[in-house]
Amino acid sequence: MFNLITLKDTIRISPSKFNQPLDAAAYEELRGKYEGLVDEDLGYVISVIKVEVNPIGRIVPGDGGTHHQVTFSIMTFFPQLQEIVEGEVVEVADFGTFLRIGPVDALLHVSQLMDDFISYDERQGILLGKESGRTIQRGDLFRVRMVAVSFPKGRSSGKIGVTARQPMLGKIDWINNEVKAMETPKEEKKK
Repeated sequence: MFNLITLKDTIRISPSKFNQPLDAAAYEELRGKYEGLVDEDLGYVISVIKVEVNPIGRIVPGDGGTHHQVTFSIMTFFPQLQEIVEGEVVEVADFGTFLRIGPVDALLHVSQLMDDFISYDERQGILLGKESGRTIQRGDLFRVRMVAVSFPKGRSSGKIGVTARQPMLGKIDWINNEVKAMETPKEEKKK
């Protein structure tokens, strides 16, 4: 889920940035500090949006920079267990696929793809269901449920595990075909 969060902090403006407008220097400092950060409370910080800087700063003895109070907004992505999301296949491997969900990739393991024996064709870069004939390749769109989320500290990506083995989950084309198949008998009964 994407969120817009307002925070307060104190930032240091380096003397080398005194020639820049205060708002621009503060924005640059906040971007360096927050963008790309992964936090248990905030999630994945995507971008600093809006910055308001107190023009009155403090000077700390022995430090040539100024310290200013800032209020700013950040856009975050916070994955939640059991949340249903859609993502694009960005990588296919023999053990499963990676789906791009927001700013991060989630693992869709072969055991969570479908009720079928799945083989990997390395030459074509696809996963193939033996009985169903269903294929998975780069660029396919999937609807999945998040079943595992871990947040490391710092700037590493963390891990998200997803499943497609529930009703109305899986490759979007498969879901659309299932919906059409359910609607067809109803239309035939009306005639």
